[in-house]
Amino acid sequence: MGVLDQRESLEPRDLSRPDHLPNLRPGGRAPHPNWLPRQRRGTTPQMIGRYPDYDVLASVDEWDAATTQVVQARMNVSAQMTFFHLDEQATLRRLCDVVMAQDAEPRIPVAELIDQKLRTGHLDGFQYDDMPDDYDTWRLVVSGLEHEARECYAVAFAECDLKDAQRIVSDFATAKLSEGPWNELNVSRAWSVCLRAIVSAFYSHPWAWNEIGFGGPAYPQGYMRLGPLSILEPHETRGATSEDPVRQVIDSS
Repeated sequence: MGVLDQRESLEPRDLSRPDHLPNLRPGGRAPHPNWLPRQRRGTTPQMIGRYPDYDVLASVDEWDAATTQVVQARMNVSAQMTFFHLDEQATLRRLCDVVMAQDAEPRIPVAELIDQKLRTGHLDGFQYDDMPDDYDTWRLVVSGLEHEARECYAVAFAECDLKDAQRIVSDFATAKLSEGPWNELNVSRAWSVCLRAIVSAFYSHPWAWNEIGFGGPAYPQGYMRLGPLSILEPHETRGATSEDPVRQVIDSS
């Protein structure tokens, strides 16, 4: 049975229970998101999400030209990377996939969006005083991931099985890596630089907006509903569940 077939055979999880929240599960690990409903309208990463009948791009005709151009550029980012060398690209893609749990198509092109950011010099506008610039940081991180994979598993990072790749990324996140290229970095700072870029790239994309039910650009139509969050905008749809996630976390803690 294939990955998609397995997902289609699973019933949606009861979100009124707290066991889907990572911090309330044994080991602090979330379940695989394949329990979420299949997307019926628009596109989401891996075609699953909490808002299966929502497509933010259905409102594209209400956006002004400048907004449409910005969003379409993210949709049409080049698959050809030019900042990262060919031997670095597979490592970067695997890192982004592991961090954002993208293990099947369709995927948001996170690595390509990061490459574009570095290629065009559209950086964050600040740099840690004990760190090299972002260009060098990314190259050292990619080299460090490759070094760790070959030292521990004798394969390229992109070729590690998922469990091993997750272990390496977890050690990166907790600053436990220290050999080879990692000696040239404040590893905790490097994780902060990379995580910020990966998450920003992922959630800048309309497919991620569909996944979380984000209403998209508020200009020029604006937002009409100023009351409770339960009151939807005309272009919004209800999610697969209706519980208040904030209240749920408070009540379960």
